[in-house]
Amino acid sequence: MDLSFITEMYVPIIVTACLIVGYIIKKWIRDVDNKYIPTIVCILGAVLGCIISQSIHINVIVAGAASGLSSTGLHQAYKNLIEKE
Repeated sequence: MDLSFITEMYVPIIVTACLIVGYIIKKWIRDVDNKYIPTIVCILGAVLGCIISQSIHINVIVAGAASGLSSTGLHQAYKNLIEKE
């Protein structure tokens, strides 16, 4: 099974924007539980994908949501690499 099409769905600007928003939510907004951050960045990524492409299609929504969720994985990889004791 070839999964190379997944790499075509990531939009770096959406990943960066969701990473920044997720970090701000985690560090500065105490009322939001950490378990909601992936859902927030997934929805934000889908919305940003529609805004950037100026259309609403399932491919655009999925690509934006995948980019938003990948920002969560990127944060965890960074955290494990840098803050590992």
